[in-house]
Formats: sequence, structure tokens, C-alpha cells
Amino acid sequence: MKCHILLAAVVGLVLGGAARGAEYDLIVRHGKIIDGTGNAWFYGDVGVNVGKIAAIGDLKDSTSKEVIDATGMIVAPGFIDVHTHADTDLYTQPTADNFIRDGVTSIITGNCGYGPLHVGEYFDHLRKHGTAVNVGCLIGHNTVLRAVKGDRAGDLTDEQMAKAKGLIQAAMEEGAVGFSTGLIYRPGTYSKTEEIIELAKVSAERGGIYTSHMRSESMEIMAAIDEALRVGREAGCRVEISHFKLSADAAKKIGGSDTTLGKVMAARAAGEEVWLDQYPYTASSTSISTMLPDDFLAVGEKEAIKKIAADPKIEDVIVEQMRQQYEVQRGRKHLGYVVIASCEKHPEYNGRNLIEVAQMMKLAKAGKQPELLGDGAEKLPEVNVADQCRAAVEIWRDGGASCVFHSMLEPDVANIMRNPLVSIASDSGVRQFGVGVPHPRGYGTNTRVLGVYVREQHVITLEEAIRKMTSQPALAFRLKDRGSIRVGNWADMTVFDAATVKDMATFEKPHQYPVGIEEVLVNGRVEFAKGEMTKVLAGVPLLGPGYKNQSASAAVDQK
Repeated sequence: MKCHILLAAVVGLVLGGAARGAEYDLIVRHGKIIDGTGNAWFYGDVGVNVGKIAAIGDLKDSTSKEVIDATGMIVAPGFIDVHTHADTDLYTQPTADNFIRDGVTSIITGNCGYGPLHVGEYFDHLRKHGTAVNVGCLIGHNTVLRAVKGDRAGDLTDEQMAKAKGLIQAAMEEGAVGFSTGLIYRPGTYSKTEEIIELAKVSAERGGIYTSHMRSESMEIMAAIDEALRVGREAGCRVEISHFKLSADAAKKIGGSDTTLGKVMAARAAGEEVWLDQYPYTASSTSISTMLPDDFLAVGEKEAIKKIAADPKIEDVIVEQMRQQYEVQRGRKHLGYVVIASCEKHPEYNGRNLIEVAQMMKLAKAGKQPELLGDGAEKLPEVNVADQCRAAVEIWRDGGASCVFHSMLEPDVANIMRNPLVSIASDSGVRQFGVGVPHPRGYGTNTRVLGVYVREQHVITLEEAIRKMTSQPALAFRLKDRGSIRVGNWADMTVFDAATVKDMATFEKPHQYPVGIEEVLVNGRVEFAKGEMTKVLAGVPLLGPGYKNQSASAAVDQK
């Protein structure tokens, strides 16, 4: 008898010990609660007061101003996306529909070395104008470098280094959660490891994380992982390797993702705190400029364009360098794996791969209509790898484009997802519905995991998937009082139907919202219900540990 009484007392403490007849602002009733820790689901109600979870358990005798009936549904913590490029997209699209409709309630911006330079001003704008999601922000390496030396190669001078450190310190004290790099992008790609370590130390001293889009996710990935781990060790900070993946050609060379994961797990075993995140697709997305040789762009993109304009023969040299890289070194017979997602100057290229774009260019130069492509009206011109490289250069020179790169293998995606250190993250910005042909990850990252990798393929369990979307990213980024359904935490919650939840976005038709997400709450307020956005804009800035006045911020940022 005493054991039963003790057990009941413990359960009461865990579930919040709801007071009989209590009144709440909102109650989510009759759901299967998956609390985000990895525990199995349990039946219960969740009571919310003043934006926080006030009780978990049987609240049938309690009343509330608002009730959400979650019968037959999963009640989970709001999903946390630690790798986004929402940044100033939130200025014009504060409802962040594509994130909210995918169950996401908190995001991290400033990834891959980019993002706002003045984090305090960024947060002030979000406070003033509102946002549907909670927002944390990293201070970006490339953003800082451009502020102190421009978009050029070259080591920082002592004066530039001091200025760069000052900018990072200011960002951390204004609430940044850490320091990010994008080491395939300019000008960060030209920075030596030692320089990155010195800059990362400024963030580390204020509790910040180091996140990195590494120098290589392909043939040189092992050295790139070593570099990321070295920065963490020598700067004294935890590490998040962004959108952890492996190209098919590299997988063949090194033996697949077991090899890359093994290196990370060995670092963990040696005592280094390192985390990973992943989007659940076999294609990546970034700028077409990343296909061009780094040494050519070392002077900056505008200057490089001027060089080609002054001497057209330089383009021939660039094309040959690219052909050597892709056709000779990597053994690619074509560049059809590269698809244009958004090209402002040439929207007719959107959704076309580089083979098709090269054919369209040849048709246009021959005075024929590019619309003939694919309609069978006449034989299409043959194009080789050099022609496709030239198409990429011409697009870049004419304003650039974002592209989708179909370069990974499904077994590696699933294998990486199984690893316990991997969180789920979209690598997306806020999508403008119907514009361009962007990567579908912007619409369906989390729902794809729940529908495909949990329900259909059984790669991971539902409880593990939710842990990877909630408590784990909250822990890695030290997001206080978020990421789990626990009394005292902020009431960020996602209610969904485990039997029907599914991503609808495809590479061919990406502008489709997922199904199965029923209700999304941010800080205790409903942002999405019954298929509609409420536009209450309940999100707040998520301030990092180095914020100079955490206590004073509580009343402003934690509603």
C-alpha cells in the first residue's frame, strides 16, 4: 500500500499535480502526450496559464477559457528548427506560414555564416512588429568578415581582427546564441582555421555554440569534420555540424555515412560536446556560385564579373576548370543533378536542370524558341559537360540563381537519421507561396520525418523523432524552458494526427503545405488551427546565455 501511495506521489510530481477545479487560460484535452524526452506516450490533458504549462494530467474537473480537443491526436512540444535562413524574411512574412504549418514553433536564424550583423536591432524589430515563431539568432562569420574587410580573400589584419571580435562580442551581449560559419561561401572560405578559432572564442566565452556548414560535404568531408571538431576543442565551445550529409561520390570513396558518423562519435567518446542536424532529403540547395572555382572569386563576385567582361577568354578557363572538377575528378557524365530553383533574371529556367538550361541557351543562340524544350517538336541540341558548366557560369554572371543539387543516397539519409545526436532541421527560409521552384524542405521537413521515416519506413520511432525535433535541439542550443512538455515550460505545442501526418511538397511541386498538423501553439497562444493561420504573432526572441541583461529581458521577451 505504501508503495502505491509513493508511486502516485511521484507521478503527481512528474505530471504537475493538477489542482481539482482549477481554472486555466487554455486546456488541451484527451491527447496522447509525447513529452519530447524520448519517453513513450501517455494519455493526459495539458493546462496552460499565462503562456506556460501549468498542469499535466487529468483535468476533467478543471475549466478554461479555451479548449482544444486532442482526442486521437498526438500532443507534442512545438518543433524546434535550429538551422533556418529565415533571417529578415520575417520582416515581410512574420507569420512564417511554412514553419508553423509544419509544426515548428521556434527557429534559429543566422546560419551558414550569414544573417543579421546587429542582433539587438534584429530582435527589436521582431519585438515591435511581431512574429509567429520564437526566434534565436547566431552571429555569422561571413557577415562579420564583410563588415570588416569586404567580400575578399586575405587574412584579417590585427585591426580587422579586433573589430571582428568586437562585433561578435556585441552580438553575443545582444542575445545571439552562438557563432556560425559557412565555409564554402565567400569570404569565409578563405579564412584559415586559426582565424576561425580566435573568433569562435569570443562566442565561447559567453556560452555560445559553434555551428558550421563545413568546408566540404563531399570528397574532403573527413578533413572538414576534423576542422569543425578542432574549432570546438581549441575555442572551448560545443559544436553543431549543420545539415550533416554525404554526397554519393564521397560515400563511394570513404565507405558511406558510417565513416563520417564514426568520427563524430569518437569525438564524443573523447569528451567533446558535438551535435548534428539533418534535413530528410537526398538533395541540397544553395547558390549556383558555389559551382565556380574559389580562386577565381577570391577578389569578390563583382570584380570577377568585370574580369570576364574585360577578357571573355577567362570564361573559357573557368569552364575548363569546372569541367576538370566535375567530369574528370568526380567522374560525372552530366550535371543534370543540378536544378534551378529560382533565377530572377530568367524565370524560364526555374525547375530546369543544367542539361535542359544548356539546351535552352543553345536554342536561343540559334534564334529558336527555348519553349521547344521537351515538347517533342524537334530534336534538341546535344550538350556536353562543358556546355553545362558554361550555362552555370552564364547564369551566375547574369545575376545568379539558387539551385537544388540531387547528390545524396537514401541509405545514408536514413542511416544518419538513426544516429542519436542528429536533430531535424530544414535549412530553409520563409517561403513565399507560389514563388520559384524551391527545395520542398521549406514546407515539409518535420512532417516528412513523421510520415515517411516513422510511419512508412520505420527508420525511427515516433517518440525518437519528436525528441530529435524538440528536447535535443533545445539542449544543444541551451534554449531555456522549451523543448519538452513539462510544468513550468513555455507552452509551445504541436497537435497532430500520427496516422495521417504527411508532407505534400515535392521537388516538382514544392508549394504545398503538409497535412495532419491540426493545432500549433506558441507561448500558449494558438497560431494555427483548423487549417488556418490565426496571425496572433505570439513568438518572442530567444536570448542566448551571453545576453547582458537576462533578468530585465524576461518581462519583454517571455510573454
